[in-house]
Amino acid sequence: MSAADLPLHPNAPRWFREAVAVPHEDRTVVVDDCPIHYLAWGEPGRRGLLFVHGGGAHAHWWTHVAARFADEYRVLAIDLSGHGDSGHRTTYAFEQWTDEVMAVAADGDIDGLPVIVGHSMGGFVTIATSAMHPDKVSGAIICDSPVTEPDPEVESFRLKEAFGRPRTYPSVDDALARFRTVPPQAHYLDYVMDYVGRHSMRPVDDGWQWKFDRTIFEQFAGSLRGVALPYLSRIVCRLALLRSEQGLVTPDIGSFMYEQLGRVTPVIELPLAGHHAMLDTPLILLTALRTLLADWDHSEPHRRR
Repeated sequence: MSAADLPLHPNAPRWFREAVAVPHEDRTVVVDDCPIHYLAWGEPGRRGLLFVHGGGAHAHWWTHVAARFADEYRVLAIDLSGHGDSGHRTTYAFEQWTDEVMAVAADGDIDGLPVIVGHSMGGFVTIATSAMHPDKVSGAIICDSPVTEPDPEVESFRLKEAFGRPRTYPSVDDALARFRTVPPQAHYLDYVMDYVGRHSMRPVDDGWQWKFDRTIFEQFAGSLRGVALPYLSRIVCRLALLRSEQGLVTPDIGSFMYEQLGRVTPVIELPLAGHHAMLDTPLILLTALRTLLADWDHSEPHRRR
């Protein structure tokens, strides 16, 4: 079933319907023998904006936000290996995900260096990518990624709270009824959850299963605490941190990142947002992204202290 065939929730407002209707390409680039799927919006040859999802998620978590930039940017959203419509690997490596991000940037017909936007575990990947490829990234925006704490999805697997043995559901509706986020939060927009959930499953012989590869969480269990920390001080591009008011990046973690990044990185709170801001406050998230990008267009970065 293609994206165009998926029904939208009856509560979906006009802005959301228009965003998910923006034409996109489904593209693939091979990285270390694994097909990496990504979405692309906007005309080729424009400056690039690349979105990276969190653990257990996929590119379409970003669609209703990312597509809104298609009139100005060449917009890309990756499915990291083991997620979404990308291939699965026998073994996964954190640094390999950074290679996948850069491969998509190189393949995606953008002009110049991309700004990368990463959420949760995708923020960890974005931090590492920016540090490891300083001459290939123009900026990074990190969305509620708690760099001093374990990745929330890996930690939930370790505690046996989620991502257990794969289940097969007899219908899409049965699967949607079981769709949950990690961590849970107090509020979601039903039409966004419905859209994201429908893109999270794949058909199998006797029903439907979630697309992500649960072996990711087995392999990384206990090893993603502070995984992005060594890279923070190495980042030379512009960077901003978006902290959800009701998310995982506490004021203390935000202050710590501010100090680690030379006291020049803006730490911006998204009011009322949970950890997954694209699911409960997407227009607030969109406004924050637009504001940052507009500022970066005309301002000069401060020197680190």
